[in-house]
Amino acid sequence: MPTPFNQSVIDEFRANGGKVGGPFEGGDLLLLTTTGAKSGKEHTTPLGYVREGGLLLIIGSNLGGPRHPDWYHNVLAHPTVTVELGTDAFEAIAVPAEGERRDRLFERVVAAEPGYGDYQAHTSRALPVVVLERPAHDADIPAEAADFADKMVQVHRWLRGQLRHVRDETDAYFAGLAAHRGPEAPPSPGLGLQIRQHCLAFCDALEFHHTGEDAHLFPVMAGHHPELRDTFDRLAEEHRTIARIQQELAALLAAVGGAEPERFRAELARMSAELTAHLDYEEEALLPVLAALPWPPVPPGGE
Repeated sequence: MPTPFNQSVIDEFRANGGKVGGPFEGGDLLLLTTTGAKSGKEHTTPLGYVREGGLLLIIGSNLGGPRHPDWYHNVLAHPTVTVELGTDAFEAIAVPAEGERRDRLFERVVAAEPGYGDYQAHTSRALPVVVLERPAHDADIPAEAADFADKMVQVHRWLRGQLRHVRDETDAYFAGLAAHRGPEAPPSPGLGLQIRQHCLAFCDALEFHHTGEDAHLFPVMAGHHPELRDTFDRLAEEHRTIARIQQELAALLAAVGGAEPERFRAELARMSAELTAHLDYEEEALLPVLAALPWPPVPPGGE
């Protein structure tokens, strides 16, 4: 639960289109909703932010305290967050900046808001700089879902996009290492956490998607379509396989720093192919049936 002070700020923010008084009056403020690293519950925190070009930055200052704030530990465990900015609310992926990029962005933050420099001076830890990455619009993803088939296509295309993002970032990571020369540590790309965060976002979304299918969608559909029983049995088995691959993928990406590039790429390609094949099969088998079910679901007794 938020502290009484934070809750009063949250209530005022939501009641006044993002405008608040008191110590935050006139400042840039957003609400960040994270998923608890241990509890799995949602937590909303008012935070100052800084814009740098097209980036939205938040700082794990904790008022210069010796430990990172709770919200920072939450985004390391569950990178997908909800951001409320003025009257706008959207999902984002929270990616802590690393190395030279973190230092460069922190300089820009202090230039815009000198108070963060004071917070840094009061603690020995490097204050985290977290980039809130708003997913780019994909013209291939339907903006609105008219039925369950459209909704599945939305989810699957988002998942495929995240998987491509992970592959692109690992390619950039290894390309940066290959281009680096000299005894000092590479100044770039510093993509380890960035890769990890997108992988976790992908795995969290896929797990949520499969849990909903196994617990709700598939049992209902099986009752109405007994001819698809073999399909549902196969999908349930594939979900168990996909859960194993997710664990393998997380372990693979956690070791990216010491990985041999070609072997790493081969393993990532194998896992990506299995994940994509599952999504392809699910669409082939279920989209024709799902197209007859309206989205959002019609409540019992509704029209």
